[in-house]
Amino acid sequence: MTWQWIGLTFFSLTVLPASLAMATNRVPERLRHRLTPVRPRGWALLLIYATAPVNALPRIAGASPEITLVCTAAGGLLAVAGCLVLGLTIHTRQRRSVVAPREGS
Repeated sequence: MTWQWIGLTFFSLTVLPASLAMATNRVPERLRHRLTPVRPRGWALLLIYATAPVNALPRIAGASPEITLVCTAAGGLLAVAGCLVLGLTIHTRQRRSVVAPREGS
């Protein structure tokens, strides 16, 4: 049970504040060009973060093995959804055409 507390605390102190800042579009200007689009990436990180409490809280509470298994499956689905959102966001950004100035104009 100690590892669940450690993991939940670690993710709550690192991933949660960063993803909330990104989801509310409060990112420093020096990082904004690397993280564009900011809000979808923040939502993707929130989905990935949601895996930690969904997996850890039933174990900490001493839930039955069936409930723990269901929560583990739900956490896996949340993580996959977050990865899909992040992947689609990156793919969409890379497919956008970059406007380049014409030579001689």
